[in-house]
Order: sequence, then C-alpha cells, then structure tokens
Amino acid sequence: MDTTECTRLLPKPNLDPKHPETWKRHILRQLKYRDKAQKIAFQDVIRSYVNLRERCEQRALITQSLISPSRPFSTSEDLASLKTATGELAYKVVELQQEIKIKDAFLEKQHASLLETHNSLMAVELEKGRLQSDVKKMTDSNLLLKSKYDTLHESYQHLDEVYRKEKLHGSDILEEMIHLKEQAAARMNHRNERRLRARQGLHKDLEMASSKSLNIDTVPKSVSLPSSPLLHRNERGEHLESSHLRAFRSASVASPRILGSIRGLFDKKRRGNSVSSLEEDLYTPLGVCLVARVPTKVIQSVDAHELGINAVRFSPRSNLLATGGTDRVIKLWDISSGMLHYRGTLDGSNEGITSIEFDLTGSRIVAGSYDNSALIWQLDESVPKCILTGHSRKVTAARFKYNLRQVLTGSGDRTVKIWDLQRAACIQTIEVLSYCSDIVCSDYYIISGHFDRKIRFWDSRASSCTQEVPLQGRVTSLDISPNHRQLLSCSRDDSLQLVDLRMSNTRMAFRAEGFKCGSDSTKAIFSPDGSYLAAGSADGGVYIWNISTGNLETRLPPMHRTSVNAVAWSMSGEYMVSVDKCRCANLWSDI
Repeated sequence: MDTTECTRLLPKPNLDPKHPETWKRHILRQLKYRDKAQKIAFQDVIRSYVNLRERCEQRALITQSLISPSRPFSTSEDLASLKTATGELAYKVVELQQEIKIKDAFLEKQHASLLETHNSLMAVELEKGRLQSDVKKMTDSNLLLKSKYDTLHESYQHLDEVYRKEKLHGSDILEEMIHLKEQAAARMNHRNERRLRARQGLHKDLEMASSKSLNIDTVPKSVSLPSSPLLHRNERGEHLESSHLRAFRSASVASPRILGSIRGLFDKKRRGNSVSSLEEDLYTPLGVCLVARVPTKVIQSVDAHELGINAVRFSPRSNLLATGGTDRVIKLWDISSGMLHYRGTLDGSNEGITSIEFDLTGSRIVAGSYDNSALIWQLDESVPKCILTGHSRKVTAARFKYNLRQVLTGSGDRTVKIWDLQRAACIQTIEVLSYCSDIVCSDYYIISGHFDRKIRFWDSRASSCTQEVPLQGRVTSLDISPNHRQLLSCSRDDSLQLVDLRMSNTRMAFRAEGFKCGSDSTKAIFSPDGSYLAAGSADGGVYIWNISTGNLETRLPPMHRTSVNAVAWSMSGEYMVSVDKCRCANLWSDI
C-alpha cells in the first residue's frame, strides 16, 4: 500500500483556527497511520529477514567450527546452542520438503487440469470450425433457394397474369355462348309458335271441313287417303288411334290444301337436332309388358368391349341394346331372331362410361362418365350432341326427366344437378351430403343412394331433403318399379331392399345364399312387369327373386368368369342381358 493510498484512508483533519496545535496532531496521526500501513505490508518481509539473518549467523558459526576443528568449544553452553540450532534446522528442512511435495502434487494437478482444458479448447475449436463450415454451406444453400424462389415467384406472377387474362377471355366466350344460345332459343321459340299457330289453323280447317256435307260419289279418283291412322292423345296423355276417317275424307275432298298438310304431318321426318321433335316423339307407341318370362339359359355370349362393361340398357321398344364400358365407348346392338347384331358405336367420352339410359322415345341416350361429365347422343349420330360439364368428380348416374327437356345427374362430388337441354346448362344444384352412387326421379321428386348407407328423398322444387331411409351397407344402385310405387336398392351388405313409396317405413329385404355384391356400382333392376328382381353376383351368377313370395325364384348358372356388374331386362319381358368386368355380355331367354 503506497503513501497516496494511506493518505486516502486517513480521516480528514479538522483544521480549526482557534486551536493552533490541531495541524500538528493531524500530522502525527497521519504518520502513525502510514507507519501502521507500511509495517503491515512489510511485516512478513521483516520477519523473513530476521529468520534468514539468524540462519546466516548459525551457518557462519557452524562453518567456523568446521574450518577450525582444533579449537575446542569454550563452554558447554556453546555446544548446547549448536545442537539446538541444528535440530531446528533439521526440523525446518523436513517441513520444507513436505511443503515441496505438497506444492509438486498441486503443480501436477494444475498441469493435468491445464492439459485437460487445452484438449477441451482444441475440441471446441474443431467444433467451431465445423459449425462455421456448416453455416457457410447453409448460407450458400439459402442463397441458391432464394434465387430459385425469386425465379419461381416471377414465373408464378407471369402465370397468374396469363390465368387472369384467360379467365377474362373465358368469361367473354361464356357470355358470347350464352348470348348465342339465347338467340337460338328465341329462334326455336319463334318456330315453335309458328308451328303451334299452323296446327291451330289446321284444326280449325278440319273442324270447318268436317261440318260441311259432301256426297261421297263425287270424290275424284285421283284423291288418295293417308294410309296411316291418325294418332292423338286423350286428357290423360295416353296414345289413342282414331278410327273415324270419314271426316278426313270429306276434308280432303273439300280442301286439297288441308289433305296435303295432313300428309305432311305423317310423312315428316324427325330430325335429331330439333328440340321441337320431342313433342312429336311422344306420339310413338311403346311396348308394354304384361307378364315377364324368367330366363333359363344363355342363347348368345359375346365379347362386347375391349375392357370391362359397366352399364347395359334396353331401348323402350326392346329392339335395341346399349352397352357402355371402361373403353370409353357405347356400343349399340340390334336384337333379332334371338341374336345380338352389332349396329354401331357412340364415342366422344374421355373416360369410361358409368351409366346408360334411353329416353322414352328411344331416340336419344344419356350416359355418365368418369371424366366428370354427362353426354347425350342421337342414335343416328356417333358424336355427342351435348356434353354437360360442371361436376368435380365422376358422374355415377344420369337420367332423363319425364318431360324429356331436362337431365338429372348424380356424382361422387356429393351433388345432384338438373340440366336444361335447350340451353345445355345447369339450372339447379342440390347438395346431397354424401357420395352419390345412383339416382331415380319423377317430375317433382328425386331419390338418391349414397355411400353413407342412406337413401334420401328430395323435393326438386325446394332442393330440400324430405326423408332419409337408413340401410346396412353402401348403396350401389337404385331402380323404380314400372308403376312408380316401389323403390329397389342394392347395397354392399349383400342384400336388396324394397321400399314402398306410399309407406316409406314398409320395407322388404331379399337375400340368397351365395349372392354377394361385387362392387360399389353393382346394378339391380325390376322386371318390366314389376314381379321380379334381378341382380348379378360376385361369383358370376345372376339371381332372380319373386316379389310376391319374397323368395329366390332362380339362380341362373354362372356363365361369367368374373363379377357381374349390371343386368338389363327388355320391356317385352322376353330377354335379359348381363355384363361383367371381363368385357363379356350374355343374352338370356327361356326359349
């Protein structure tokens, strides 16, 4: 501790002018403090110096005695002091050796700790170098990713701009198409009005001609009567044949213009592209099955498609068969003399066909497709007349509504859509809550089957669900009886359920040993007279149940090598066709 420090530690003096001796006492106090502080700092040095001096004196004394050994000790006191000094020195030598050993052990520990610390430091330096290398690599990788991100961001901005332009262009095209369709609809309505006015005028002329009397003997021989009977409808919409031709004879004689108009009505060709021909097609008489015959054997087996067949349907007149498969086409087959004769192919679908249905006139076909669309063909054209797009998943079912101007489609995207054929546009979308596997309909209600094991009844006018019927398995197909009083469902619990539409809680279950529903799209149908149920099984057989008894009527022999996907029963009740996953179609009959 130096003087400055000691001075700093001393108390401040109280210099009072009234006491002249105060500064002297202050100086003495400072000297005492300095002496004490310096003595404390050098006390160990002084003590060591005194001990060293004593040792030096003792060593000098011993040296002197060794140099002059002839000189005897003067007294015994000198000898005793020498022994005492020698013992003390020996004792101190031992103490110092012990201290040296302790210091050496401590130094060894310090050296070991230093070596360990040095090794740890080297490991840390290596880890630091590795981490710096990783940081550099990560920095380089980040820079590369940043450059890629910038490139992708620029590309995204460019594509987004292109998308916006294309979207605007698509909107313009859509508006233009809507405008063109509106113009076409206006022209069609104008032609329909003209035709309606012409018919009204024709009826008035016929009434006026029928009210006139004419002698039959005056009819010219050159005038010929129409060979076809006149068909008209009564108040219920039934097709009737007029047997009163006398009025026509009088009218034809009285007015050749009227006769030419009538002949033009009967001889006029129906054009597939004309929407107004739908009303004329209603005048075509359809076959009615009184008693369906249960088939017993296969009379013909053909490989109808290149791949599996998903759907099959007879035309209303039972003279034409349509099959649709995963090879993207619909094939038409004429039925004559108990044989299938290839007639033609309807193509245009981008994916496989899921369902087929004829309209009531038998002149058009609607089909669902895996490409999320429904397609409509005229039988005399191989390309689709209309393609209905708007679903986000495959169209599992497509049906004509009874007014023939609308089509109903069900899809795996959990929606049912109603389409206006005149505009080829969706006019209503119903959210059906689950994957829709099949649909049936009438003018005002829609029935849908779903994968959540429920059948739902919908009011198409309000888009609301009016009733739900729970089942034990996924619904694969629906069919409605010819009298529209019963609903048939097929489900994955290997059973058929028959629901009375007048009392929805009344149900019958149809099962059979060996019957197994082979897929999520297996179709079950009514017979044309509503007396039997038919469905294909996973074992390649066809099972037929009797509705009145509730029992299995027959099990047709398994003529298929794989699971039967669908069956169709002709409206005449004479033939049945079954199709499978292995492109085979079998024609059944009881002959």
